[in-house]
Amino acid sequence: MYKRSSELFAEAKKVIPGGVNSPVRAFNAVGGDPIYIERAEGAYLYDSDGNRYIDYINSWGPMILGHAYPPVVDAVIEKAKLGTSFGTPTEVETKIAELAIKMVPNVDKIRFVNSGTEACMSAVRLARGFTSREKIIKFAGCYHGHSDSFLIQAGSGAITFGTPNSPGVTQGTAKDTLLATFNDLESVRLLVEANKDEVACIILEPVAGNMGCIPPQNGFLEGLRRLCDENDILLLFDEVMTGFRLAPGGVQERFGVPADIVMFGKVIGGGLPVGAFAARSEIMDFLAPIGPVYQAGTLSGNPLAMAAGLAMLTELDQNRNIFKSIDEKTAYLHKGIETALAKHEVKHTINRLGSMISIHFCETEVVDFASAVHGNNHTFKEFFHGMLENGIYIAPSAFETWFITDALSYEDLDKTIEVVEKIARDL
Repeated sequence: MYKRSSELFAEAKKVIPGGVNSPVRAFNAVGGDPIYIERAEGAYLYDSDGNRYIDYINSWGPMILGHAYPPVVDAVIEKAKLGTSFGTPTEVETKIAELAIKMVPNVDKIRFVNSGTEACMSAVRLARGFTSREKIIKFAGCYHGHSDSFLIQAGSGAITFGTPNSPGVTQGTAKDTLLATFNDLESVRLLVEANKDEVACIILEPVAGNMGCIPPQNGFLEGLRRLCDENDILLLFDEVMTGFRLAPGGVQERFGVPADIVMFGKVIGGGLPVGAFAARSEIMDFLAPIGPVYQAGTLSGNPLAMAAGLAMLTELDQNRNIFKSIDEKTAYLHKGIETALAKHEVKHTINRLGSMISIHFCETEVVDFASAVHGNNHTFKEFFHGMLENGIYIAPSAFETWFITDALSYEDLDKTIEVVEKIARDL
């Protein structure tokens, strides 16, 4: 069924570390060899062995309107005919900046980079420069890319320093990164009190997606906002996943909680490599060339990427019913999967917010990283491969959210629910 994909993976391992350019693609968490995709259209992926899959990863979020979405593809083609990169300012950069600022609350200016990792790394540097403080607070289970400051695991208690969880990350970096528990305001308050006037920013995925989908509990985001205001700390929302997906203005709009700096990726690039960070003018004007905080990128604002992003955001801005549509499809899927798993008494918890959803194979409520790891990984592996063999592609990790696209039909959703019930009989 996957003969050609396995052959391609064997070839790749000879010249690419682990055979992949991003670790989760290697299927290490679920076993077996990854499938190799040749093309995609709408809600479907087509692999090198001729198999078709209903896609619930959607390039890890960007394809909110489906793969090969014609306005995005056309925009890239037309821009490519004029040249692929100039290393100079282009008008399309200003156009997408104006549209993004129009859609997102509480921001005056935006800087484009090439990835979500770059956006988060740059935003933290900006926060440190603006506040003249060095420490940051992050949350266990929230992923902000592979910059050194973010690859930190827990220490022995709520007010201890984190320690590196990747070789190459120094102890010096770790001492400036403080680790809190998601959805636990008290853990944050203790860190702030123990490091008075030293914390530059609190950074989080306001709706977590890298320990499965975990929404903020009532009052959590509001409490963080108050803590930041009371202690002159900047609040950073990593909306690489949620931006332009959970609402036109992302989490800030959906929950009504303002951030000081917001980071974007995925949807904002229309599927091309784009990241961005945005804030009010007094913060953004600390950036070079007008401010002291340095940040640069040779391919930042690449015209192809900007054209793709502008086409995507234009469609989302002009047709805001899309957000209602994908929320309704996700709710329908949730209900169907819930019924199928419950019918066969499979232990599970389903988390959902908007068009993000995940299944945790445990009975306990999943509100943070510690509760997420209680899921039965053996059950997830069986579930993953059962879905794959039946033409459904989900993330090859129990700790990743699914991303719903508006290209999915209700027929696709019904087929998915039928497959879940089929698999549930043997779990």
